This record gives sequence, structure tokens and C-alpha cells, in this order.
Amino acid sequence: MSADPGPSGLAAIAAELRGHPSIRGKLAIGRAAAALGLSVHSDGRPGDDAAVLPRDGGYDLFAGEGFIPAFVNSAPWFAGWCAVMVNVSDIAAMGGRAVAVVDQIWAPDPEAARPVMEGMRAAAEAYGVPLVGGHTNFAASELSLAASIFGRANALITSFDALPGDLLVAAIDRRGEYSGFDNFGAFLGAPAERLRADLEILPELAEAELVTAGKDISQGGIVGTGLMLAECSGVGLDIDVAALDPPAGTAPARWLRTFPSFGFLLSVAPDMVETTLARFAVRDIRADVIGRVTEGSTVRLVDGEDAALFWDYRDTPYLGLRAKEPAHA
Repeated sequence: MSADPGPSGLAAIAAELRGHPSIRGKLAIGRAAAALGLSVHSDGRPGDDAAVLPRDGGYDLFAGEGFIPAFVNSAPWFAGWCAVMVNVSDIAAMGGRAVAVVDQIWAPDPEAARPVMEGMRAAAEAYGVPLVGGHTNFAASELSLAASIFGRANALITSFDALPGDLLVAAIDRRGEYSGFDNFGAFLGAPAERLRADLEILPELAEAELVTAGKDISQGGIVGTGLMLAECSGVGLDIDVAALDPPAGTAPARWLRTFPSFGFLLSVAPDMVETTLARFAVRDIRADVIGRVTEGSTVRLVDGEDAALFWDYRDTPYLGLRAKEPAHA
């Protein structure tokens, strides 16, 4: 168990996280949506991990990722791998299965682009999703990368359906280590069969109607992802710091903002929790109840009777994309 941070410790953790760049960076999503004239009522329903378009009794899913040039230039092979990995995770988070990936690569010459392409190819083979083309420019001033993905779902896990009374489950593959900044990788050296079967848990959960809502844990970690989930659903969250049990040597604040290579935050009805946890356990993936969904608009860090406010999206919108107004707690 994590050390008891105490009431003043909770407030310090909340303040640290509230001002952290990985948390505040997500504020750009709301600004971009506003500039594009998008709302939760727009086609694709912005706010989810992938755009959703109903078709033929199921759902087409579209997502994309762009990468900071400094990251791509410092670790081009790893960036290429991540371009596929984060996209397939977004599709899985929606209850879907990846169908195909396209790339967008800019480079000064073919040799500069080679490690990026090799990383993408390796990840595509590992996750079993084909690369079907894209856009390539070998006359750019620097190396840059983006990628887009298409997927399909029979049933959805969305960001908009969490309900007060649900329990908050964090499922994170801990068979890895930190690899720079707050990124926790559990994929290098993992068999392809394991990577694919692990992701299959999510569409199976959706099709079995075991979870109410969810998101993949992205930049911003548990607490940032939880805030997005809460705001989209018009609910509050209490995150139990004592239930986190971070990896050895990892402070609670860091674990709360960590971006895991396999991590999902799920809102689950109490009578579905045991079955949901078992789906991850059979794959040797750690899944824990780390909090609960509440009425209201606040995301709080709690430890026993102590609590500290992390964010109130009624006062300070985060994404500004919510399907309903939160009830007053």
C-alpha cells in the first residue's frame, strides 16, 4: 500500500497535479473543439478516445495521434512504435478492434525517416494491424510524425455513460518500467500474442456489457483521464490514493500522472466489478478498484475521511465536452 499522505499531503499532491504540464496540456482539446465548432452533439461525438460513426449495426471508429518533433527526433524508432500502439489503445478503449493504420511522415531524407518507419512496421506486426499507406514527405526541414487509425466495434465503451454509484477501476499492465518522463512501458520484448490478447479484453468487456464507461489512460495519467471521464459523463470522482499501490519507489503523484502503455480507467457497476477484474487477472494484468463515481462536478483525492479537491469542471471546464450537466452533490 502507498504511504498515508495525510490531509495536507493530499492537498499538496492535488496542487502539484493541477499545475503539471501533462494535465494542463489537455486544455488544448477544448480550445481546438471550440475553434472547429465541435460539441458533443457533432458527428463522431468529440470527447471520446475515438470518433464514432454508427454503421451496419455496429460502429466505425476513427482516431489519430501526432507527436512532438523533439520526441520523434530523439527516439525515432520508439516514436514509430508509439504511433501504432497509442492508436490501437484508443480503439480498444472504445470497445473496438483495430482494422488499419495510415501514417503521416515528414523527414529531410529517406534515411532520417527509416527508423520511424521501422518502429511503425514492428508495432503493426506485433499488434496485428496492417499499415495501409499514408502521406510521406522527404523534403521537410525536420522529422515529424502523425498516424491515424480505423477500427470497428460491435458494442461501445464511451466516456459519456459513467453513473454515480459506479466503482472506478484502473487496469494497468505493470510488467514493465519507466522509460523517460512519466511513460511506463510494458510492451518491449512482450510476445505479439500477448499484446493482441490483452487488448482483446476491452471489446469483450463491451460486448458482455460489463462496464458502464471508460477511457484509456493517456497523457495526464489516472487523474487527468479521470477528469475527462467525469466531465464527459457529468459526474464526479473520488480517487482513493491509498488504493493506488504504485510500483516500488514511485510516489503517488507520479503514478497518478503516469502514461502507461497499457492502461484503462473504467466505470463499473458494483455487481459487475468482480467479473471485470477477473477478465484482467486471467491475463496477468493488475486491475484494482481505486475510487468511486459520485454526483457533482468535482474530482477529489481521498484517503479515508480526508479529501482534497483536484478539479471542479463546473467552475473550470477541462475539455468543455459533456453530454449532461452534473447534479449538485
